[in-house]
Amino acid sequence: METDRLIQALAADGADRYRPVGQVLAASLLVALPVSAALLLSTLGLRPDLSQAMHNPFFDLKFVVTLALSLSAITVALHLSRPEATAKGWRLLLLAPLAILGLAIGAEAMLPHRTSAMTRLVGHNSMLCLGAIPVLSLPILGAALLGLRRGAPSRPVLVGAVAGMLSAGLAGTLYAAHCVDDSPLFVATWYTLATAIVAGIGALLGPRVLRY
Repeated sequence: METDRLIQALAADGADRYRPVGQVLAASLLVALPVSAALLLSTLGLRPDLSQAMHNPFFDLKFVVTLALSLSAITVALHLSRPEATAKGWRLLLLAPLAILGLAIGAEAMLPHRTSAMTRLVGHNSMLCLGAIPVLSLPILGAALLGLRRGAPSRPVLVGAVAGMLSAGLAGTLYAAHCVDDSPLFVATWYTLATAIVAGIGALLGPRVLRY
């Protein structure tokens, strides 16, 4: 009987040890996302005109851009979590949100506006955006790095940076529900700068957390 229990325990430990990195990453993110969402709701809250804003295509576009960044970064991170993987070609996926923003900026430029392009770029809460997205990203970044640690990335700096990008994308998705600046020019400037900050943090943490 004791032998049977030992065999079952070893089998369970082995199954957990060799769970695919994608499953571990998904589970980690599902734990971290509610933490970041609660942080947003308990501090900044949702924008007061949320129901009206949903009818603005540029408001909806923010979520398209941030989710495109998240999904492309998750795909690249999972690929790079394998020791033999290279970044060649895969990094192009990370350009998807920039391509969407480029099209959106062109579309916005064709519309009549009461404010100048510079006013729309600066927006109302640029500094809040620059600080809030990195803060909201921290629980997600920690979870992403721990999830990717299940793999064996040979380029921990790069994988850490990509983990920062996916974290900023998910945090940006949350923050977009508070952000009152909907211009693609604003998103292209301040969301991108915030993402660069989180990617830098991820690159610094990568060699420490992802080392194997």
